Amino acid sequence: MTLAAAANGTLYWYLTRSLGVGALVLLTASVALGVLSVTRWRSEHWPRFVTTGLHRNLTLLAICFVAGHVATTVADGYTPIGVQDAFIPFVSSYRPIWLGLGAVASDLLLALVVTSLLRERIGYRAWRYVHWLAYASWPVALVHALGTGSDAAFGWMRIVGAMSIGLVVLAALARVALSGSAPAGARVAGVAAALVVPVAVVAWYESGPAQRGWARRAGTPVSLLASRRTATPAAATSFKRVSLPRKRFSATLTGTVQETNRTDGLLDVVIRGRVHGGAGGTFRLDLRGQPLQGGVSMTASGISYVPAGTQTVYLGSVTSLSGRSVIVDVATASGARLQLSFGLNIDPQSGVVTGTMDATPGAA
Repeated sequence: MTLAAAANGTLYWYLTRSLGVGALVLLTASVALGVLSVTRWRSEHWPRFVTTGLHRNLTLLAICFVAGHVATTVADGYTPIGVQDAFIPFVSSYRPIWLGLGAVASDLLLALVVTSLLRERIGYRAWRYVHWLAYASWPVALVHALGTGSDAAFGWMRIVGAMSIGLVVLAALARVALSGSAPAGARVAGVAAALVVPVAVVAWYESGPAQRGWARRAGTPVSLLASRRTATPAAATSFKRVSLPRKRFSATLTGTVQETNRTDGLLDVVIRGRVHGGAGGTFRLDLRGQPLQGGVSMTASGISYVPAGTQTVYLGSVTSLSGRSVIVDVATASGARLQLSFGLNIDPQSGVVTGTMDATPGAA
């Protein structure tokens, strides 16, 4: 892989997370406005057409964010999520239930787009039924975000989830309060649903995604648990100041390998892992070349390495590849250099990688 490709994995990871959270926020605002628009509420300073137009534009923007979220998730390649997993629910090998709910939400939004484009042909009634069904995408998307997202246990994501629930609940209660002509039974059912559903979601969250060990219980493949990426690499060292590696060190590593056959006959090999000992940290090694028996004849490469407790990224390329021995030269943007020597043991059946890493500062 090229040098830029080595850094793209981290870029895709941040993009898919931010786009997913952005989509949830936009969808929440759209649903709240949609619920309120049914009451036909208006004032001198806020005409009804403003609410309707804002609701439509927020929905379109949310759909764009969902499309970007899906595209970057598939492009990241860190988890075994394919294009089919984004549209066919519950078939993925990665957190099948919670990722499947994301597919359900995206399918509902896709149905909304298609029926809106065909509204004149299918009729208003059919379009309206699908439109109301699309409102179900919000709670489904919320549970998907909390069940699958790597940020679910963080305080800021708790705030986003709580505010999303609160906004929709307030909109639902306001609609019930302003619908004086509705039957009493329907109003009571509306209030009950507006209160019971959020309580159920919060109870599930506190007993599931908010607890340690959720990644395994959610269905994360065992091979990924060994090299799981974290949202805040510096969290392990709290606020302790950590300097870049200045002395030679040796460490062990664990990780995963993923191979992809390209249409041009070349093979892409991506190895991601975590370093245990020495400066610690995470790495990603990308190789591209002609497939060989048990390996690859390299034509391009890329490497990224982030020492533990820092946000500094070393980037470089492979200088020597011989069997399971890989030597790479890397450097930071400020010019700090390392030579990394990997001794890799790869289990082709499970995709698990173990081995060693020797680092020599200033040797690149």
